[in-house]
Amino acid sequence: MISLNHPILEQSFAIIDQEIGEHNFSPAEYAIVRRVIHSTADFEFKHLIRFSPGAIPAAITALQQGVPIVTDVGMVEKGVAWMVAKTFNNPLICAVQAADVALAGKTRTETGLLQCWQKFPQGIFVFGNAPTALLALCTELKLAPVSPALVIGAPVGFVSVVESKAVLAQTPVPQIRVAGRKGGSAVASAILNGLIVLAWENANG
Repeated sequence: MISLNHPILEQSFAIIDQEIGEHNFSPAEYAIVRRVIHSTADFEFKHLIRFSPGAIPAAITALQQGVPIVTDVGMVEKGVAWMVAKTFNNPLICAVQAADVALAGKTRTETGLLQCWQKFPQGIFVFGNAPTALLALCTELKLAPVSPALVIGAPVGFVSVVESKAVLAQTPVPQIRVAGRKGGSAVASAILNGLIVLAWENANG
């Protein structure tokens, strides 16, 4: 089995293991939290990451089945492209690049996200920057007959960020989200990359 972790990454993980202190994460949850802490050097994420019941197994199954992955912006797409290509080679689509122009009253990312939702309603949706796009997806999910395999809600910032995460929390969809204002492309990428490693290890024993 190919190694997905660089030796320096493993050294960093060992340091995090020494410093993180007590927690109640399952081994799979901790693998994701540790990767986020590594990408940010911020132990506060230990207290911010939320997992809905069954989110990790649902994501592992979806990744192994090759479902499309939709990212909100290009930085998230680039952050996971290597890992996707080295493992299950899922179709990888960037929402902001899927829309040539924005629909009236919407951002370009929001517009592209809604187009991707129509094409890949059972995909994995990853948000690191665009809370309006996350809100738009949650609105669609209220009446949708099918559900995404997973939503990663980690937009960062001050406008609509906390609100979008609160709406996601009330949406009955498998999800991993970051509470509060923190998040970003690196965090969203780290969460998905952690899931890919878990799925790859699960598939290859």
